[in-house]
Amino acid sequence: MRTPYSFSVLRYIHDPVSQEFINIGIAVYSREAGFLCAICTTHYARITRMFARIDGNRFRQLTRYIQEQINKIGENLSSELPFEPSRGIEHLLTKVLPQDDSSLQFSNAGVGLSHDLEGTARELFDRYVERYSFNADSSRRDDEDIWRTFREPLERRHVTAHLAPKRIVAPNYDYEFQRAWKNKIWHLYEPVSFDLVDGGSIVDKANRWLGRATSLNESSESFEIHFLLGEPWDSRLQGNFIKAQNILNNVPGKKEFIRESEADDFADELEKELRRHEKAG
Repeated sequence: MRTPYSFSVLRYIHDPVSQEFINIGIAVYSREAGFLCAICTTHYARITRMFARIDGNRFRQLTRYIQEQINKIGENLSSELPFEPSRGIEHLLTKVLPQDDSSLQFSNAGVGLSHDLEGTARELFDRYVERYSFNADSSRRDDEDIWRTFREPLERRHVTAHLAPKRIVAPNYDYEFQRAWKNKIWHLYEPVSFDLVDGGSIVDKANRWLGRATSLNESSESFEIHFLLGEPWDSRLQGNFIKAQNILNNVPGKKEFIRESEADDFADELEKELRRHEKAG
């Protein structure tokens, strides 16, 4: 049974006029399940890279405080009966972080359905915060930078219009791929940047994807993951990149690995597949 939930993204807003912001946390709430959970980052390097230096110790204290206080409210929800029928996530979050003109603000709420609320919270944190994180182990280029390398030849062939988000749901985990199309099975295209600062992070990221893909392999839907790989520019990290590829080779089910140097050939082949599919249809 899938449980409805709402979520809000915690943002650091550098300039209230321009509304430039960086996502630094996530909160997930389900009134039906009596569930409230927050995950916040303590890393602030991306803020200093994009805007200006901040008080790092103060930032870590604030994000830890917000996470702890929201989770404390969540722990008490099950004993607070009956639930207020009109109470939404905004009401609960303002108990910890009032809506004002401060630099830390929660976004408007989004909604969804989940088999695993804790897993969904981790996925949302990964999607909205972690994948853009710039810490000591951060990306020189993030996943979206890698996608831009592949997107250009795909757009020249008018392929990207055929790609749409697809959520794969497994018994204990679900994940939404942002670019997919169906031809008998779902073809899922996921850019993965291994252009990281630290070699250990390259291996760790591969292991995270191995775990994610292993969980998704239990889905009742048939699919193939096409990993669009961004390799490190630092030649000293090639050994770690090879280890990462070896780890990804253990991903169960159908999979394909495409390097950036193969982006044009990949776009040609995908265009041909789409044309064959359209003619057959």
